[in-house]
Amino acid sequence: MERKETMEAETNHYLGSERIGKLMGRYAVPCIISLLVGALYNIVDQIFIANASYLGSFGNAANTVVFPLTVIALAIAVMIGDGCCAFVSLSLGRRESGNARKSVGNSVVLVVVGSLLLCAAYLIFARPIITLFGGTVNAETFRYSQEYFFWISIGIPFYMFGQAMNPIIRADGSPKFAMVSTLLGAVINVILDPIFIYLFRLGMMGAAVATVIGQVATALLALWYLAHMKLTKPSGEDFRLSRNIVRRTLMLGVTSFLSQISLVAAMAAINNMIRKYGAQDPVFGQEQYAQIPMAVVGIVMKFFQIVISIVVGMAAGCIPIAGYNMGAGLKTRVRSLFTRLLVAEAAVGAAALVIVEAFPGALIGIFGAANESVYYTDFALRSFRIYLCMVVFACVNKACFIFLQAMGKAAASTMLSMVREVVFGVGFAFLLPLFWGLDGVLYSMPVSDFLTFLIAAVLIARTYRELGEKETSGMQAFACAPKVV
Repeated sequence: MERKETMEAETNHYLGSERIGKLMGRYAVPCIISLLVGALYNIVDQIFIANASYLGSFGNAANTVVFPLTVIALAIAVMIGDGCCAFVSLSLGRRESGNARKSVGNSVVLVVVGSLLLCAAYLIFARPIITLFGGTVNAETFRYSQEYFFWISIGIPFYMFGQAMNPIIRADGSPKFAMVSTLLGAVINVILDPIFIYLFRLGMMGAAVATVIGQVATALLALWYLAHMKLTKPSGEDFRLSRNIVRRTLMLGVTSFLSQISLVAAMAAINNMIRKYGAQDPVFGQEQYAQIPMAVVGIVMKFFQIVISIVVGMAAGCIPIAGYNMGAGLKTRVRSLFTRLLVAEAAVGAAALVIVEAFPGALIGIFGAANESVYYTDFALRSFRIYLCMVVFACVNKACFIFLQAMGKAAASTMLSMVREVVFGVGFAFLLPLFWGLDGVLYSMPVSDFLTFLIAAVLIARTYRELGEKETSGMQAFACAPKVV
């Protein structure tokens, strides 16, 4: 057993010696593509729905209602998957490959059980859940929401398994396989969406079924990889739940969970504020236009999801690198990685800012604006420019959340994520509309991101000071590191 663990550690040793820039390219690029492809499931659905004249903004609004419910599933999946990824990377850096294998086995059990329970809850409580997320804005939107939600719920176990396994596969040293497995599912979805929606005119059911078929394909590839893992293939005993392994894995992944689940809380608050204050608007208070604000804000969130997929992909791709080097006591390399990551994330945010401020009309056109009223276009242009005006800070904040998680600083990462999404995200979504109505909903996002950045800047400075301390040698780190059994 000792010889096996030594061989596995040596197989992964390049994380502590290869150039940081090269490692970022190897790990971050496939992760970005994987997350972008994952995000495209819902976005592609919305594009095809928006451009189907018989669905239009009603279908768009229904997609917006259901979207947070898929994020709940994603939150649980990434908590398990990202937590396992961080745990495995730290364990391999400390030459504790037995714990790494146990974390993989335990994580598989957790995601399978969790996904089945969530699927059952969705099917049993569908109506009150849809109502909670603003689906009752009008009768047509509610009908479409029910149809879409039912079929999406059926695919939840496959979706969660594929998403949880993705970071685990990356931690096992196969980022390209993780990318390809997710890409296959998205390609299937893109091919089937127009066939089901336009050719067979299956409406919201067609969009959802196309998505589920793609998710099944991704899950099957992930299952195949589980049986052929290179560094951390679990055996029978590794699937037996261990309280300490589960606790440590979930603690490392709790930031990923909170960043997603708190986003759901913010979405619920925003959707309900849109419904409430839209009803008081002279235009959107009319039945035929009531769904427009919800549809538009959903579209803005989808563009933001694309940006955040790039941002989170870069940061999450660095988890194995940061985790291994922290476990090996190589602080200088971790510091260099952190610097490169922050610069790259800010650059992505700057590019997104230029797009939303200069070309919002082109973005709206992709989502079927030609089939809608002038009220739809006007509100959409305003929404893009206000809602995302602090997107640079949002990108840096996300990088800080995830990098602290990769360093094993779950408490600081969790605190920052909770402040952003719950205290600020939900709080301002309720507070600002009291003064500015619908525009107050839009301003809640940039205000939250700016205030969060002020806190993140302090944590970033503190992290730099810590990483500037005297470096521990790799063997000393292995000897002194606390064991997890």
